[in-house]
Amino acid sequence: MSARSKARKQSLDILYECDIRGTSPLETLESRDIEVEGPDARPIREYTKNLIAGVSLHQRKIDELISTYAKGWDMDRLPAVDRNILRLGIYEILWESELPDAVAIDEALDLAKDLSTDESAGYIHGVLGRIASIKEDLSL
Repeated sequence: MSARSKARKQSLDILYECDIRGTSPLETLESRDIEVEGPDARPIREYTKNLIAGVSLHQRKIDELISTYAKGWDMDRLPAVDRNILRLGIYEILWESELPDAVAIDEALDLAKDLSTDESAGYIHGVLGRIASIKEDLSL
């Protein structure tokens, strides 16, 4: 697993936890960004920090896009893991300009396949594919 894939997984863990608990991802990230040494140390990766900050900064627009393009699903009805995979994927597609859209979508699908259902992976692929196809027309 690449370093960025690990950072995405770490970001998803934090976003999922905060979504379930109703807490701030930025505050949770800050509370865990402690220099610890030893075999059990789990440092926060820089890309994780970038993803959490980006999703937090743009969450309103991201959630609006999910509500608009996640046909047949309300934000509250989407499984929390799927909702946060979509948040990460949409953030990377729209605001991580050096990352190809296909990579962002593939990484989101890998997370969905590992942590959610096969149906979720197909659904996430459809939503992210649609966002990627219209991103030039979106006002951010």
